[in-house]
Amino acid sequence: MLALVWIAIIAFCIIMYVILDGFTLGTGMMLPFLKPHERDIAMSVILPTWDGNQTWLVLGMASLYGAFPLAFSILLPLFYIPLLIMVIALLARGVAFEFRLKSNTGKNKWDILFVCASLGITLVQGYILGTFIQGLSSQGEHWQLTHPFSFFALLTAVSLVSGYALLGSTRLMLKTTGTLVTKMHRISLTLTLTLVLAIFLVSIVTPYVYPLVQARWFNLHTLPLLAILPFITIITFIGLLYALQRRMEKLPYWLAIILFLCPYIGFIISLYPYLIPYKLTLWQVASPNSSLRFLLIGALIMLPILLFYTGYAYHIFRGKVDKKLHY
Repeated sequence: MLALVWIAIIAFCIIMYVILDGFTLGTGMMLPFLKPHERDIAMSVILPTWDGNQTWLVLGMASLYGAFPLAFSILLPLFYIPLLIMVIALLARGVAFEFRLKSNTGKNKWDILFVCASLGITLVQGYILGTFIQGLSSQGEHWQLTHPFSFFALLTAVSLVSGYALLGSTRLMLKTTGTLVTKMHRISLTLTLTLVLAIFLVSIVTPYVYPLVQARWFNLHTLPLLAILPFITIITFIGLLYALQRRMEKLPYWLAIILFLCPYIGFIISLYPYLIPYKLTLWQVASPNSSLRFLLIGALIMLPILLFYTGYAYHIFRGKVDKKLHY
């Protein structure tokens, strides 16, 4: 039971990071389509909260280390290089953000760095997701990725770029005014079609990445229940198209989140109960119950604090942004 509680905590931390930092990364990928003054507004949208969003990623990784140390020790060496690239890109994004705010000249260079870092982080996360889902193989104590370079990993990386970009564009619609909203409406419509196509392709390919996944999704006993997920995806897609065509500004962002959550839930269904895909279950790699209980005390303290901090920050900085902000 404690292992299930902890995997739920980690899943929650990851989805909080994906949603909150996802639109920040997506906003970065929108900069090439914006004029200089529009870039200032877009950066002002994410200025008050962008650094706090990454707290959820830190908490999720720390929870994995404490609650499932064996899984952490297996996965970390396998993803050293992509994780190192991601950390460097995160640092570069922070540097670009800070220097852009204070720079009187050369803003374009910092914008380019911010765009490249945002895109790089997204691609790495998509690659890690794709290779993770395809599973691991072992020879004794030696673990390796089953498919370190594959079409599926490329597909998940591109899909994540589309998803983050849609979160960014719809968030800008929600938070800005004037011509920027009109431009984001047009871009969001294209991104919606792109993301749905990507979700369709990933959904078609995923059951074939491993026999166990195929058996789970094509089981006649569970298929009626699992069919709810694609049904919700289709309804959300139709609703998002309708909201964009009607020039709504608030609803598209929330529908984009739902559209993003559906594949996430699908991946969880595909992997459960394995934490080391198709080799070790979450109970096999979990810490002793005494450790999980002790760690849970800290989680019960930190989670409400983080939720309050995050909610309060977004509450304080709610509303439209129509001028450039500064520290």
